[in-house]
Amino acid sequence: MTIQIDELRGFISDMYSDVARFPRAQFHFATGRSLMEGLGYAPEQLDQVPQTALESCAGVGHHFALTRLPQGARVLDVGSGAGSDVFVAALQVGAEGEAVGVDMTGAMLDKARKNAESFALDNVSFVEGYAEALPFEDGRFDWVISNGVINLSPNKPKAFSEIHRVLTPGGRLLFSDLVTGVELPESVRDNCELWAECIGGAEQEQAYIGLIQQAGFDVQRVVHNDYAFIQESTINAAKKFQVRSVSVLAVRT
Repeated sequence: MTIQIDELRGFISDMYSDVARFPRAQFHFATGRSLMEGLGYAPEQLDQVPQTALESCAGVGHHFALTRLPQGARVLDVGSGAGSDVFVAALQVGAEGEAVGVDMTGAMLDKARKNAESFALDNVSFVEGYAEALPFEDGRFDWVISNGVINLSPNKPKAFSEIHRVLTPGGRLLFSDLVTGVELPESVRDNCELWAECIGGAEQEQAYIGLIQQAGFDVQRVVHNDYAFIQESTINAAKKFQVRSVSVLAVRT
């Protein structure tokens, strides 16, 4: 990959700033509550979450279907966006738990914090940061979640290493992401637009699982999700490179 990291992050941040500010605009990927319901989130659960958080959701899976977060758990959402999964997590862990979101996009953080004010729970907060340099001390969380974000990281081994670091021993990683069935050519790796659309940074599935294991996790479950892009050019690229959504449950060893 020859793209400069700052250039890539800027392109991604611009894309998701638009998702935050103009949630009803047309993107290459689906967004909003209808997306979440299609992924498997229960409507009655989403009714309890700020609707302005749901409208800017651009997730790719429903990893909460693999297991429920326990009451009292401390949870970090890496790439939390407007906060949809943070609020779902907060409802599951209850008042004795904590749900924290970290994101690099200012517009998403602003929206998430406004959503938190409307949610009126003391156990929800949002901070600025990168997946490759999480601004938390070692062993801070019991669970880490993420939804369609780690594929955007230009340094996935570092991102998984950071997740491992901030988890307690025996802590769990529960997340969804996009992977491929084949290795991507350099022409795709060097395309900022395809990165922002969650294709350019996707890893071949077995290699991706290997990165999680190499970071010190025991991968316990991997399931494939029903997920599809919505614009023809991206649909064609996804077909060509066998892009698919997976949800993963792993334990920090």
